[in-house]
Amino acid sequence: MRSSREWNFAGRLVNRLGKDSDLIDAATGQRFPAADVPGLIVGFGAGFLSIGLRPGDRVLISCGLNPASTLAYLGAMYAGCVPVLVDERTLAASGDLVFAKAHAKAAWTAKGVRWDWARKNGFPQIEGNFDPCPVHLLRPSPCAENDLAALMPTSGSTGVPRLVMVSHGNLIANTEAIIRSQQLGTDEKAMLIMPVSYCFGASIMHTHLYQGGGVVFDSRFMFPDKVLQAINTYGCTTFAGVPTVYNILLRRSHLQSIALPGLRRFLQAGGVLAPEIVQEMRNIVPTANFFVMYGQTEATARISCLPPDRLDEKLGSAGAPLNNLTTRIVNDKGQELPNGQTGEIQVRGPSVCGGYLDEPEATQRKFDHGWLKTGDLGSRDEEGCLWIKGRTGEFIKIRGFRVSFAEVEAKVAAIPGVYECAAAGAHHSEAGEALTLFIVGENGDHALVERVRHALPPHWTCISVKVVAELPRTANGKIARSQLQILV
Repeated sequence: MRSSREWNFAGRLVNRLGKDSDLIDAATGQRFPAADVPGLIVGFGAGFLSIGLRPGDRVLISCGLNPASTLAYLGAMYAGCVPVLVDERTLAASGDLVFAKAHAKAAWTAKGVRWDWARKNGFPQIEGNFDPCPVHLLRPSPCAENDLAALMPTSGSTGVPRLVMVSHGNLIANTEAIIRSQQLGTDEKAMLIMPVSYCFGASIMHTHLYQGGGVVFDSRFMFPDKVLQAINTYGCTTFAGVPTVYNILLRRSHLQSIALPGLRRFLQAGGVLAPEIVQEMRNIVPTANFFVMYGQTEATARISCLPPDRLDEKLGSAGAPLNNLTTRIVNDKGQELPNGQTGEIQVRGPSVCGGYLDEPEATQRKFDHGWLKTGDLGSRDEEGCLWIKGRTGEFIKIRGFRVSFAEVEAKVAAIPGVYECAAAGAHHSEAGEALTLFIVGENGDHALVERVRHALPPHWTCISVKVVAELPRTANGKIARSQLQILV
């Protein structure tokens, strides 16, 4: 039986770091050598405790594409605090709401970044790095398997993200299962272009460090060739991305002329990638294996994986569940369906999380006696491989990030001149999915449409805004989404 200290995920990770566990910022060239990384993580833990935080206290971690975010996150967990991972953009816009929702005691950010909301509300803000601390001077905080390790954001029905309660046992189980599924070695180095506030990004960081490898962070994907060159410069063995990333690599980079001899694998999750794109990537970089994966934040990260040696026969599938998870397909009555029939995908196992913080009704809707109701429609073949067909939930994934229709509709309806709004999703060649909006509003269609477009956040890709006389509704007054496309 493991001792209470051994369940501390960050403590286990620190003990498993190896000679290749460098943390590198490709954009600036800053490098934290492997020999220093354990002391830096422990130093953050000691630093958080030195300012008065205690095990169990929650601290917001501002997550950018840099090593400091990872050090702060792991250090807080090592000390027994509960890191609340939030991307920099969300914290700048609504950090006070997230702070209150999480019942946080402090917020950490990179040096030189100050938030007006923290100053106005008197919330403690911690800036920059702490001094390194020898590992033997601070042991990882004792914890149990089911103790809360982190709060991970996922989209809710408002502008404030839901916070998924991830335990130490969840992290250990999912990380070890992912390592097995990808056959990660001890000399790996990941190219990470996603912040660790996104469960996909966090899982890449977790698995590579846990296995004794390293991570390169690069915030320059708007210039994809720079990232490709950095893969070679720093000897990266893994590259991960959501569908839009691979679309951009194929259409806006010089992937065909930049050889990647050291790259061992491409990892893809965060939405469905067209089979022809997978095949095109394999043709251009045949020396790197391509892993198709499927996951959700509520399952810590990954749920299934299609290994590269099954791509030819299973192209289009999201693969089989990780070897410590069980899946089933159910109909709208909760009855399990046989192989080949389409229903909701549900998953059970040690990486399924405990629910949403302070949202019992949402938790009850999503989790059912150990089963996670993914909200995704799919089928399962005779070998257990999943085939994703669509979504039951009212959200889409834009560039790998989940956006709820309710959130979009609330924001658009608040724009002057808009009376009502209904949102739908559509395929997009780069973003994977994009919004189509139907609005009821005042006269002056063109001006109103332009006003709506200018009000949308830049990361909400929108391909159409149409002014209509009225919105289709069901008998109980809700928007009839299945009828929206009739309005096009």
